[in-house]
Amino acid sequence: MAERTQEFLDFGAGVLALVSLTSTVLWGLAATDRRLLGSAHRLLAQGVHRGLAVAGLGFLALHIWVKVAEDRTSPTATTVPFTDNTQPVLIGLGTLAGYLFVAVAVTGAARSAFTGVGHSRLWRTLHMAAYPAWGAALVHGLHAGRPAAGWVTAAYALCLSGVALALTLRMRSRQREARGGRS
Repeated sequence: MAERTQEFLDFGAGVLALVSLTSTVLWGLAATDRRLLGSAHRLLAQGVHRGLAVAGLGFLALHIWVKVAEDRTSPTATTVPFTDNTQPVLIGLGTLAGYLFVAVAVTGAARSAFTGVGHSRLWRTLHMAAYPAWGAALVHGLHAGRPAAGWVTAAYALCLSGVALALTLRMRSRQREARGGRS
């Protein structure tokens, strides 16, 4: 039993981190939708968004801890991007993604510090670092470890499809709002 748990953690914690963080991105996009969600529903969506972010960061920390404990990477490679001895680019992408996710979480937690005039745009810009972080995590997850099982590749494809669809819908909604505001 312990061996199966260790094997799952070795290869599953990273997948759980990506799926959780993908869900975080999707719920964050949903939480901003004013056309479909009323204010109470947006507040609920923000709560789910934050909860999933905490879960994703927890799975990320577990993923990093397991990889170091199993000697699959070094503590240095997990803290200094592109210093892994075997796969510097792929592990470095994971390290950068981790830093960006933490930065996004910190700016999310400190959102009230950005409430002044003009600061909300700064907050949004910083918070949008989640998108490149997520993309780097996706590449890292698909290529840094062992060849992905079919279910993992399918989960990653669903993650990519979900985020692409949500972003497309959000951009179209913003374009419609911008056109409506100019009339």
